[in-house]
Amino acid sequence: MNEAPDWKIPKWPFLLANAILVVAAAAVIYKSAHPISNLEIGIATGGVALGALLGCLPFILDYRATGKLVEVNALGTIAEQLQDLKKYSAQIAGATDQWALVQENTKGNTEKTVAAAAEIAERMTTEIREFNEFQLKLNDTEKGALRLEVEKLRRAEGEWLQVVARILDHIFALHNAAARSGQPELAEQIGQFQSACRDAARRVGVTPFQAAPEEKFDAQKHRAHGVENPPAEAVVAETLAPGMTFQGRLIRPALVRLQDLNAPAAPAEASVETAPEKSEAAAPAPLSLEAD
Repeated sequence: MNEAPDWKIPKWPFLLANAILVVAAAAVIYKSAHPISNLEIGIATGGVALGALLGCLPFILDYRATGKLVEVNALGTIAEQLQDLKKYSAQIAGATDQWALVQENTKGNTEKTVAAAAEIAERMTTEIREFNEFQLKLNDTEKGALRLEVEKLRRAEGEWLQVVARILDHIFALHNAAARSGQPELAEQIGQFQSACRDAARRVGVTPFQAAPEEKFDAQKHRAHGVENPPAEAVVAETLAPGMTFQGRLIRPALVRLQDLNAPAAPAEASVETAPEKSEAAAPAPLSLEAD
């Protein structure tokens, strides 16, 4: 009786009664005189409703029987588990007695084990502390070495920047001398040479620039030759030494000669010998591009 088929109700009598009631309701409608009276409509409707109820009744009873079966099976499972629980309780009691016996036999060994474990833990703590101290010292040493290497690289960078700046200053002075020599072909060749040298310098991040004539004086990009405090309306007459930027950062302003606002501008005189004077512009810190 614990299987679901044993609890199921036969459905064919209910379904047969449902079919009979539906057929009877259809016969009442078919045999009645038209228009159909309210009584006949009520009889047909009641027959169909009663047939539907009879058709659903066995399924409802099956559902209730299945629920009861589930409850009965659950109660049986619980009873079996309770019996198993009693067995487990007896086993646990026996294991507890055995554990107590083992504890009595190993009490002395336990104390030794605890002492040994405490000693091992203390040694591990000491070794970890010593390792951390060693790691900190190693990190400090590596940081010092890296800091020294960075300083060396910065010093080397400043030195080669000064070399590049001096070379570009001399090339600029040479180009000015060629331009004032009255030989267009020589001036053109020196100009091409200067452009090639500046292109090569741009590949390492050094970009020279110069102020155009009649350009307004900018105290951030220009340095006036022989004038400490140029007026606000000062205008550039010519560039004596090009300014330079390194990777977009200004490292030296351009050395320029200002126009005399009170007199007509006189033609500038320059030669190869004046190149050292033109390249005396100093770059802002931390780079020093003072020429010889």
